[in-house]
Amino acid sequence: MTQYDNRYAQAATTARTGAAVDEGLRSHMLGVYNYMSAGVALTGVVAYAVAAWAQTNPAVYQALYLSPLKYVLMISPLAFVLVLSFGLHKLSAQATQLVFWAFAAMMGVSLSTIFVVFTDSSIAQTFFVTAAAFASLSLYGYTTKRNLSGWGSFLIMGVVGLILATVVNWFLQSSALQFAVSVIGLLVFAGLTAYDTQRIKDEYLVIRHNAELVAKASVMGALSLYLDFVNMFQFLLSFMGSNE
Repeated sequence: MTQYDNRYAQAATTARTGAAVDEGLRSHMLGVYNYMSAGVALTGVVAYAVAAWAQTNPAVYQALYLSPLKYVLMISPLAFVLVLSFGLHKLSAQATQLVFWAFAAMMGVSLSTIFVVFTDSSIAQTFFVTAAAFASLSLYGYTTKRNLSGWGSFLIMGVVGLILATVVNWFLQSSALQFAVSVIGLLVFAGLTAYDTQRIKDEYLVIRHNAELVAKASVMGALSLYLDFVNMFQFLLSFMGSNE
């Protein structure tokens, strides 16, 4: 009888622990998605506001889109990503959040050109298609029992290849190469959406006892999914966007 009671107590403890982990994981993932969604919203608002300002002010338009400043704006978000990636251990959770918001705002400035090049309706249509695809892929990454960790190195190699091909095409201006980059880029970031979702989930299970690390991981997870979403959106826009 005593052995039965002990086994019952152990099973009950295990069940309570598992329920607590599940609840913590759901809360963590909800926080990640909230950060990511808020970041995308901030980027969209800033992009639209900057584009509207530029289109009513020729001097601003010239500076942002026709001068060498446009190249600075294109690569400036990378600085924030590098700060978060390499300086994370030195940043507090609050500082990490501030850098993330600054990054999202700067991305809005960088992406404001889409409202100059493409129609608002095609941008909205592409956004909703991207959102639906992202939600499906992220849900797959969260729920699948398949281990996606093997995708990591392959997908990262794909990202590096995309960067190199994009740089080369700045000089070649090849429409065929641009089409290939868009197709491959869409597939790579679709895969990364599922992969990153599972990675964020697994990471939480390792660090869940450290509140500071969990807080930082929420922001970094949001950054990963944000980049997946925005890149999928940009590659889809190259197919679905209608020029002004």
